[in-house]
Amino acid sequence: MTEPARAERFQQAVLPHLHAAYNLARWLCRNDHDAEDIVQEAYLRAFRFFDGFHGEDARAWLLAIVRNTSYTWLQQNRGHEPNTSFDEEFHSPQEGSVTLLNQADSNPEAILARDDDRALVNRALEMLPAEFREVLVLRELEDLSYKEISSVAGIPMGTVMSRLARARRLLGECLNRMGEESRNGVQRNQGTTAGPRR
Repeated sequence: MTEPARAERFQQAVLPHLHAAYNLARWLCRNDHDAEDIVQEAYLRAFRFFDGFHGEDARAWLLAIVRNTSYTWLQQNRGHEPNTSFDEEFHSPQEGSVTLLNQADSNPEAILARDDDRALVNRALEMLPAEFREVLVLRELEDLSYKEISSVAGIPMGTVMSRLARARRLLGECLNRMGEESRNGVQRNQGTTAGPRR
């Protein structure tokens, strides 16, 4: 294949997934500028190894490169983020999954509340360890299947499901804690508000 043809094929297969690549990098490194650098490096790597791409799922293939590039970048620039240990069997998918993302409601009040929820969810998601953040982002924000997440993260499908269940539970705990802190703050402010002057 000629170099122009290779470049055109790369552009058609891989460039449409730029937003997903940036989104994953942004959530893994938690910094806009760093995410841009990571995505640029990931695209350079993807182009370098594009001959190894045989027409399968281009998005999953690219996101695997973005993920690996992100973790390499994090190790080189911030040291390795601590992973949270968990027992795969104990944390199997079950009740209590938090599904605050991808809600659908056309009620204007619900939309405003959902915008507040989204900001809260984003803050809670930032607090999760990287391995939980990545599966939530890939599943809830990028809508990847378990199989695609397994391919991107390089983990078995059973691990994807248990990690998602654990991530949703941790996200729910963070949201509950943040909600309580917010309510307590409002109550304290109301309790210290001075009465009307006479």
